[in-house]
Amino acid sequence: MIQRIQSFYLLIVAILTGVLPFFFNLWINIDGVEVFADNEMLVSIAMYISAILAIWSIVQFKNRKTQFVINRLNMILNVFLLGFFVYRSLNLSGEALVSEKGIGMLIPVFSIIFLVLANRAIKKDEDLVKSVDRLR
Repeated sequence: MIQRIQSFYLLIVAILTGVLPFFFNLWINIDGVEVFADNEMLVSIAMYISAILAIWSIVQFKNRKTQFVINRLNMILNVFLLGFFVYRSLNLSGEALVSEKGIGMLIPVFSIIFLVLANRAIKKDEDLVKSVDRLR
């Protein structure tokens, strides 16, 4: 059933990673130029892949195990993306390219939270189905 709560959580993840990074800046350079996800090729590709994985997981509503695995892959991708943002903002050299952090750097954190909530709801549904199958 597509109208489950995990579909809502995954839709939020798709919106977070597919739309918002292109409207909220990730960081501001030393020159005062705002950097968005479309300015960084790898970031925009990772964001699009995360949105596509979330939508694909919504479509896989009949197969909860596949949905669970897709969400885990999406979480791993968002952890790598978050690690890239942390590395970029806390550059080891003396001159950092990032002078001010933007709200867009928190998008992977919120995505991971909603993916965990979706996986929790999928696990709850899977346990419910298993308990009903035992009664038959």
